[in-house]
Amino acid sequence: MKTYNIRVIPNAKQNKLVQEQNRLKVYLVAPPVDGKANKALIEFLSDYFKVKKSAVSIVRGLKGREKVVNILVNR
Repeated sequence: MKTYNIRVIPNAKQNKLVQEQNRLKVYLVAPPVDGKANKALIEFLSDYFKVKKSAVSIVRGLKGREKVVNILVNR
């Protein structure tokens, strides 16, 4: 399992991931309404890391832009 500190930028023009010094910055097209951005984040990260959606979980930051995410990586 790997833990990532992520900064989410909702309402972006396109979905993309940018690596910063000690965290990942994820731009999402989805708005931050009714958990849509969280759902889009899980889908985006599962595609990016090539794991199932159930392998991605938001540990901290469900209602904020700063999030801590655990990803179960296949061995």
